[in-house]
Amino acid sequence: MRNRFGTVAAIALTTAVGAVLLSACGPENADPAPGAGAAATGGAATGSAAPGTSGTSGTSGTPGTSGTPAPGGKEVNGTSAANHLTISTGTRTVAMNGTTVDFGTVVRDLAWSPDGKRAAFVNGDGDLVTADPDGGHKVVVAKNPGGETWSHPSWQHATKGAGGDAVPNETERFANLVFASEKGGVLRLKTVPTKTVGGTPEVLTPSRSEGGVEGIPQPPETGNTWANAGGQRGEVAYANTPAGEVFIYDDYIRPNTRDMGKGSQPALSPDGGRVVFVRSVNGHDHLFSRGTDADGKEKDLTPSATTDYTEPAWSPDGRILAARTPDGVATLPADGSAAPTKVSTVKGLPAYRP
Repeated sequence: MRNRFGTVAAIALTTAVGAVLLSACGPENADPAPGAGAAATGGAATGSAAPGTSGTSGTSGTPGTSGTPAPGGKEVNGTSAANHLTISTGTRTVAMNGTTVDFGTVVRDLAWSPDGKRAAFVNGDGDLVTADPDGGHKVVVAKNPGGETWSHPSWQHATKGAGGDAVPNETERFANLVFASEKGGVLRLKTVPTKTVGGTPEVLTPSRSEGGVEGIPQPPETGNTWANAGGQRGEVAYANTPAGEVFIYDDYIRPNTRDMGKGSQPALSPDGGRVVFVRSVNGHDHLFSRGTDADGKEKDLTPSATTDYTEPAWSPDGRILAARTPDGVATLPADGSAAPTKVSTVKGLPAYRP
């Protein structure tokens, strides 16, 4: 990519959203909508981990001040209770449900849990935090030790086995937050269980069980960033910055890492069958989609792009993609059957709440 997000560089987004949204009380749709998909598609603008207004430690039951939902669930500036779209801007407020919600702390790289009941983000102190949709009941899952920049958490989860059966023994193993950590210029993926309080993250090193056989190399251990978990068996898509490649890591049965080709900022579909990512074409950042199987076909979803489309996110039903643009947020059919349509002037990172 030629513009903003080739590394986990700290960029604090300060665009104000109050002028275009409403204000006053708590968000509606506190519970996930009936029939919502199980996958959380996260992502927010990569923000700095520099100290900011936070002070959150352990748990807190005090929600932030939020805006009054639009009457009758009306869509306001691209978000509504019906379309599940949320937009975080690197400030204290998140646009959702046709209003704004003040989380009471800086919210960077917001991502929703698979059931839509919790949000994960990096706060102003650089810590990994989860909270209710109204900003209340904050939990510091992991406190930044200092000297590191954390970014882009995503909820790794498993819901079904290969035959579609429930896998209770696996749902706990894959109940983790995966995120990127930069220290001394070195990028690595890290992971920590979602139910931890003040935990110590471990390095996640993608690998191949067949590495070394017939000359197949292991994937890079460093330079990995922009983790995005999806599917139903704990898969994690991520980008490797030095190689400019997108990978998918899966150790559900045995460790396996698949190279998806040139790109960045990947997002896995709710069913795990497709991955969408960003690649520069003729001076603009395009969205590409590819099947995650060995014979997956690649498609440019924005072939006529005259602007940059970045930071893609899947809707819970897998039918719509949202993407950030220099002027706000646009959406388009996930199959690329229509051109993107600008839906919001809020300049932030889109995410869908299941």
